[in-house]
Amino acid sequence: MTAHRRASHRCTRRKLRSPGRPPAWHRENRRRFWQAIASGCTSEEAAREAGVSSPLGPRWFRSAGGMPPTHLAVSANLPSGRYLSFREREDIAIELAKGSGVRTIARKLGRSPSTISREVRRNAATRSGKLDYRASAAQWYADRASRRLRPSKLATSPALREYVEERLAGKITNSQGIGFSGPRVAWKKRRAIHRQSRRWSKAWSPEQIAHRLRIDYPEDPTMRISHEAIYQSLYIQGRGALRRELTACLRSGRALRVPRERTRNRNKSFIGDAVMISERPPEIADRAVPGHWEGDLILGLESSAIGTLVERSSRFTVLLHLPRMEGY
Repeated sequence: MTAHRRASHRCTRRKLRSPGRPPAWHRENRRRFWQAIASGCTSEEAAREAGVSSPLGPRWFRSAGGMPPTHLAVSANLPSGRYLSFREREDIAIELAKGSGVRTIARKLGRSPSTISREVRRNAATRSGKLDYRASAAQWYADRASRRLRPSKLATSPALREYVEERLAGKITNSQGIGFSGPRVAWKKRRAIHRQSRRWSKAWSPEQIAHRLRIDYPEDPTMRISHEAIYQSLYIQGRGALRRELTACLRSGRALRVPRERTRNRNKSFIGDAVMISERPPEIADRAVPGHWEGDLILGLESSAIGTLVERSSRFTVLLHLPRMEGY
């Protein structure tokens, strides 16, 4: 009778609230995604490398503010074998569907029977009122239980948050309420993108704020923060301590962080080992000797292209039709 009551109690326990269907992607997919981002791939390319749909990559990138979570960064340690992986949870679900016992599953996976029994009891799906074990739902439960989010220092310290926000926005007043300008930032009017009222030319950078805190509050250790923590509060939605619109006050004005490898590969010429016009021999430059040709490329609408060849002495011109190439 007691055993029957225990079983019925487990089957009728209070259901946990779920934000929706457990996702099909897991930690391994996200790790591969951020590794591809760090290598310079776009969000769509990184999503394909991670084995998920292409539209999911930009959503991951925007929700993280262009910054990988700490446990998914390239420098982070790989998860130890102490915890069950998603593949092991898939094997558990298959064996349970076959009717295998806990000890049989433990022998096949090389795990302790208590590990398997706790996994089935803790991470089973309860929507139907039964302990149905599904690998995707079990992985979702395990990921949620492993989160140990700490509130950021800016979220728990109103004085520090107000100090940082005022200097980021360039609205700074002294103890008498009189406003004064921040550090001098030279603006040569060469920025192609017009920022909102050029607020960044009056605002303080996160590095300047972090160093100034030590001068304004030399004996208050609570008024300390690194510039990286300020960037993370601006870019990562989960931190949410600073207003997201303050990113317009930064020097770059970016709403998302851009990986270094992606910026290094930007604006690179697609022509390699080119010979500069300044290195042209004199007999070619004065058009005295015939037989020297000069090539050029004309790009039109919808990726159409025409190549031109001009004989420098007679000015005889040849036009070459260039068919479209896949990927260009």
